[in-house]
Amino acid sequence: MKQMTTRRKLAIATWSAPAEGNIYGKLTVDVAEALRFLDWVRETTGEKVTVTHFVGRALAEAFKEMPGLNGRIFLGTYIPHDTIDVSFLVALEEGADLAKAKVRNLDKKKVSEVAAELRELATKLHNGQDDDFNKAKPLIKALPTWVLRPILWLTGWLSSAAGMNIKALGVSPYAFGSAIVTSVGMLGVDEAYVPPTPFARVPCYVLLGAIRDMPAVVDGEITIQKQLILTTTLDHRFVDGFQAGILGKKMRELFQNPWVLEGLDGPPA
Repeated sequence: MKQMTTRRKLAIATWSAPAEGNIYGKLTVDVAEALRFLDWVRETTGEKVTVTHFVGRALAEAFKEMPGLNGRIFLGTYIPHDTIDVSFLVALEEGADLAKAKVRNLDKKKVSEVAAELRELATKLHNGQDDDFNKAKPLIKALPTWVLRPILWLTGWLSSAAGMNIKALGVSPYAFGSAIVTSVGMLGVDEAYVPPTPFARVPCYVLLGAIRDMPAVVDGEITIQKQLILTTTLDHRFVDGFQAGILGKKMRELFQNPWVLEGLDGPPA
């Protein structure tokens, strides 16, 4: 029998019938200005920035107006985080496995800095140089899924709820931050929703689809826009529909005027 991948074992060992309510949202945005912004960042910094980097940075900015998402639930009480940290998923072994790369203080970094840090973290993962991932993977491979389930629950609680640092167990404080960003756009998928990962204990998941030329109505006229569909899965314990709407509004504003992320009023002359 072929051995299951780490990714598949984690899925089997953690998911069960849903016990918590989730909010699912969809946002279709015009990406023309964001693409113009990213072209400018590439030209001025030489860094290979992508829409995924931009979305992560914009999400961190939006969290400033949505502090209820930037925190954890510990012993039934909401506790805010001191920093805004976001994890990005990295595909390994040609998609057979997934790992996370967490960027701390994302709201304080430029998009080019986010791209550079993620490139470094992803390189370590691909080269087998990420210590936390290397510690966890052999254990996951060795244990049956029925044993993994309580272990993952416990380590997830110790890390993401209690914020403990236990190196011997591979437990680090808030391992996934407050949100997870991933993309299926490079696979040609237009729209999908991320299922919550129980042991990650994050309240917000954002997924990017593919950028497409789509018809849109602007000032009463039909035109063609480059559009992107963003979907989000939110933990209802942290926010309700009203707050989710604020998050969507802020993300749309940042796509319309991405220059504010660089402290600019608009495109440089």
